[in-house]
Amino acid sequence: MSNTNIEEVLAAPDWFTTALSAPVETGALEVEGATIRFRAWGPVGPGIVLVHGGAAHSQWWDHIGPQFAAGTRVVALDMTGHGDSDTRETYSMSQWAREVIAAGRAGGIEGKPTLVGHSMGGIVSFVASNLYGKDLGGVVIIDSPLRARTPEEEAARRQNAFGPKKVYPTREDAKSRFRFVPSQDAGLPCIRDHVAETSMVAVDGGWSWKFDPNFFLRVGEEEALGEGTRCRTAYFRAENGIVSEELMSHICTLLGPEAIIAEIPDAGHHVMIDQPLQLVTGIRTVLSAWEAL
Repeated sequence: MSNTNIEEVLAAPDWFTTALSAPVETGALEVEGATIRFRAWGPVGPGIVLVHGGAAHSQWWDHIGPQFAAGTRVVALDMTGHGDSDTRETYSMSQWAREVIAAGRAGGIEGKPTLVGHSMGGIVSFVASNLYGKDLGGVVIIDSPLRARTPEEEAARRQNAFGPKKVYPTREDAKSRFRFVPSQDAGLPCIRDHVAETSMVAVDGGWSWKFDPNFFLRVGEEEALGEGTRCRTAYFRAENGIVSEELMSHICTLLGPEAIIAEIPDAGHHVMIDQPLQLVTGIRTVLSAWEAL
């Protein structure tokens, strides 16, 4: 392959550069003693909250959020222990759920927000649907194990990720060490680069990652995980993700017969990295179906 062809393959598509250049607002709020940071697109009014997975942050959604911003308010937050938000001594799904609800309100969403949660963020959204269902427009869950362990927890148990945070001497060195958990090689290089570059923070001695490695050490079991949702629900399984057929059968039972269930073809667990436009189309389809009811 010639250098010209390689450059064409690696070039960011127009839709991606347009999304990253879209106007974005940033803000902060305090939730139970911790500062929560968020990003927002679109006009103030009805909207959706994008909820990231474990060890991720709000900017994983930078190329996704603007796709919904025409007539919709879109808010993406950093849950505590992630991104630019504060850390806590302990974490829980219900605590994160309260942060999600508060961030949506502070970020300019009016009326009942719809939550869109990936992986661990899907569990948070599921808990929120049980705790605050009557106040939500709906919940969209993306390749989340729900009652099973998250991939981040599994990696920590195997001690092959999420130990004490390493410090790298240069930004370039840190970026070269960036890895998805679980591992995922597929994806547009421009998206992978953006996520890696926004996942680093300057610290004493160099650069490190924007998450608290203790985020997966949650306190106690969440009672809400044993119950179904109390609002409209949709679930997207990634074809090549972390949810087995057996677990998917359990999830369908847990969500009930009225839930919208679909699979995203050729997608790894981090769907917004390797199949972003399919994900956007799927979410738009669900939102349109709910609006028609």
